[in-house]
Amino acid sequence: MLFSCLPADAGAPAAAKRSVARRGRKRVVVDLHCHCKTPAVEPLAAPHYAIEKEPMDRFSNEHTREVNRLQAARIAPQLTSVAQRIRDMDRMGVDVQAVSTSPLQFHYWTPPDVGREICRLVNEHIAGMVAAHPDRFVGLAHVPLQDAQMAAAELDRCVKSLGFRGVEIGTNVAGEELSAARLEPFWNKAEALGIVVFIHPHGFTDGRRLADHYFSNVIGNPLDTTVALSHLIFDGVLDRHRRLKIVSAHGGGYLGSYPFRMDHAHGARPDCRERIARKPTAYMKKLYFDTLVWDHRALRHLVELWGADHIVAGTDYPFDMGHYDPVGFVNGAKFLTRAQKEAILGGTAAKLLGLKRAPRG
Repeated sequence: MLFSCLPADAGAPAAAKRSVARRGRKRVVVDLHCHCKTPAVEPLAAPHYAIEKEPMDRFSNEHTREVNRLQAARIAPQLTSVAQRIRDMDRMGVDVQAVSTSPLQFHYWTPPDVGREICRLVNEHIAGMVAAHPDRFVGLAHVPLQDAQMAAAELDRCVKSLGFRGVEIGTNVAGEELSAARLEPFWNKAEALGIVVFIHPHGFTDGRRLADHYFSNVIGNPLDTTVALSHLIFDGVLDRHRRLKIVSAHGGGYLGSYPFRMDHAHGARPDCRERIARKPTAYMKKLYFDTLVWDHRALRHLVELWGADHIVAGTDYPFDMGHYDPVGFVNGAKFLTRAQKEAILGGTAAKLLGLKRAPRG
């Protein structure tokens, strides 16, 4: 199956029409979890930064901070150079990246007007990447969740004017849950537009026990995802917005693999069914999870729970916690059929992102 990354109302240039056909494959590999950096953002954010505002910084020891500083310097070309990114994509066997900002640039703690400007800079940067290489990239927007109306307006602009196919959001907004009532305008807009909502963590908000051994990421990231998804379920967001297309990073955190305790609680306790009538797993069946689980046993568990058609490829490019052989990882899973492998590597993501079939060359 061949796809074009261009918006449905755009005329595909010759380069885009040749791209996938040139590679001569029947399937397209889509990486739905990969990041870029917009250098122009940092001067805007820096005056508002304080270490207590960033859990990943606050809950880490000096050794971890030094390793992170070295990593930042090492991967700067991958985060900022499109040419380097495309070379790496070719080495990984990735045809299309759904590019989202680095979580290091969420900056939800900035004032709303500054956050809006940061998001516009990020989105224009990603739009430039897509415009220059429409056969290789699609855009996931960054929106200022500090103000839900601003976020909804920026998402609308990104989808309708820039041709973006989704949005990336954090697992909390400066410590506030994604299920907060004030965020309903954002969820309304995301559902109405029919775009992908990619949820990605950036440390755990109360990580006092996670400072050593990079636990702020190793444990904290999947933990914050678990908490965020649980609130979206139990607070009724997924019940009110049943057409949302949510993709969770890192295999859904711990929740993706251990949901049945919540089902038991829902049946056993009235305080666990205040806002939802159905079992929590009934809402989870609508979610999608990436392959960033590093082990075939974990991947098999996700597939058995949620179905291969709810799993998408993700690398976390270019960070050191990523996995950079998505094709080898999925193809090496002997328990998957050929059709399931093709769905995970690109078919399901292509449907979620609205990539159109392109003619064979």
